[in-house]
This record gives sequence, C-alpha cells and structure tokens, in this order.
Amino acid sequence: MTRDQASGLRMMNQPNNDKVKVIAVSGGKGGVGKTSVSINTAVALAEKGKRVLVLDADLGLANVDVMLGIRAEKNLSHVLSGDAELDDIIVRGPKGIGIVPATSGSQAMVELTQAQHAGLIRAFSEMRTQFDILIVDTAAGISDMVLSFSRASQDVLIVVCDEPTSITDAYALIKILSREHGVFHFKIVANMVRSLREGMELFAKLSKVTDRFLDVALELVASIPFDENLRKAVRKQKLVVEAYPKSPSAIAYHGLANKIMTWPVPQQPGGHLEFFVERLVQRKPIQEGRTGE
Repeated sequence: MTRDQASGLRMMNQPNNDKVKVIAVSGGKGGVGKTSVSINTAVALAEKGKRVLVLDADLGLANVDVMLGIRAEKNLSHVLSGDAELDDIIVRGPKGIGIVPATSGSQAMVELTQAQHAGLIRAFSEMRTQFDILIVDTAAGISDMVLSFSRASQDVLIVVCDEPTSITDAYALIKILSREHGVFHFKIVANMVRSLREGMELFAKLSKVTDRFLDVALELVASIPFDENLRKAVRKQKLVVEAYPKSPSAIAYHGLANKIMTWPVPQQPGGHLEFFVERLVQRKPIQEGRTGE
C-alpha cells in the first residue's frame, strides 16, 4: 500500500473509528465450533448494548448466514465486483447484530488478487455503518487469508477442543502467526468441554507445547461447556444465547462477552478500523522451507 493510500485510510471520517475493537476468531482446524463462538459472542455483546458487526471471512464457504437462517441477497463477491457497497450487503441478525456475508462454493473468493484485496480495503474505508466491535470469523486452516485477517486484528481468539488434531492445528496456526507475522499474544477459548477443569487441562496441553517451542503468551479467556442445548438451537437455526439464555453454554458466552468489554482498544494503531484495513494488504508471503517444531 502506498503512503497516500495509508494516509487516506487514517483520515476516515467515521466518528467511532477510534473505538472500534477488532477481534479475529480462528481455530486452525475445522469443526471446533469457531463460527458458533463468533456469533453467540456477538449476540451476547449486543445484549449488553454494543453495536457488533460480524464479518464472515470464510470467503469461499460462507456459513454465518446459514446458521442463523438468514437469506442474504448479496455478499462480498458483489462488493468486489463493484455491484454493491459494503453497507448495502449487511444483513441483520439476532439483537440487531450486523453480518457481512461471504459467498459459498467460490474458489475465486479464496484466491483474491491484489486488486481485489485493495477493493476489500476500500470497501471498509468507505463504510458508513456505525459499530463498536468487529468480529472476524475466519476460515479453518492456515491459508493466506486466515493469516491476513488474524494478524490485522487487535485480538486473536483461538478456539480449541479436546482433540489431538485441534491442538496440533491450533499450535500450527500460533506458530506461523508468531514466527512469520509478529503476533505474540493469543486468547484461547476451550470449546465443548465437560467442565471448567477440563477447559483448564486443555489449555495446559496447548500451553505446554507453545511454552517449549514458541515465544508467545496465551491466555484462557473462556471455557464453553458441551451443552445439548447448543444442538437444539442449531436445529432451530437459532443461537443458544437466544433460544436457551439460561443454559450453561449461553452463560459462558455472556462471560466471554463481559471479558471482551474490558479489553482496551489502543490509542495508537493496533485495533482501529483504519489500521485493520491497512494491515490487510500488507501481506507477508508464507515462507516455505522453514524447519522447526
């Protein structure tokens, strides 16, 4: 990005830019409940008076709108093609949360060109919609887009469950973000655990490996219990915080939302919306041939 472009983004006139908290929710592995964490937490934050926007950043396999039973007439592909502005494609979910829908089954969306990246940034820089928190629900894996969205965010939440592949994939994501992209602080969500103790044990398993091989700091911010009400809510195409607000998992999501509200937004670039969109194009290619644990 040129200096002029960066300066233009810093001059964005959205009055709440200096208050926007940008959170990426990643997991390394698919099937760990990352999207459920993203949207249940978003609704819990909305119930506390926050204006929340969820970006479905699984650009080729969108599922946020599907999980909520919402039909999106347009999505990010229409923004990138110039057929719509970002504000025009936002759909409203429970408690008024905004959702930026991606598209499904499109390989082209997964492999964006540099010009399309610039278009995405321009779309964010020109947004009129006001919000306090942007939650970026990334794709699974360690694709370039996952890394770009994660390193551009102020806080990175890594969702893990008690499966060996989940732990190894979370470690792989943390490793590449720290070694290649300068991200050293990660907030961990232990998902689908049987007890708080199990959540702490799961966190300890991941911490043991990262402490040995990586220079990173991990923080356990939530243990979301395995809850049959979650399955019931999914079948209804509703969120557990909405359908079963007194269930154990809903209570845990509200606890996570309370913590998020205490996380500071830096006064210097690091979490502001303009910094987020600037960093999206400052992409570092994944360096191949690296060895190590």
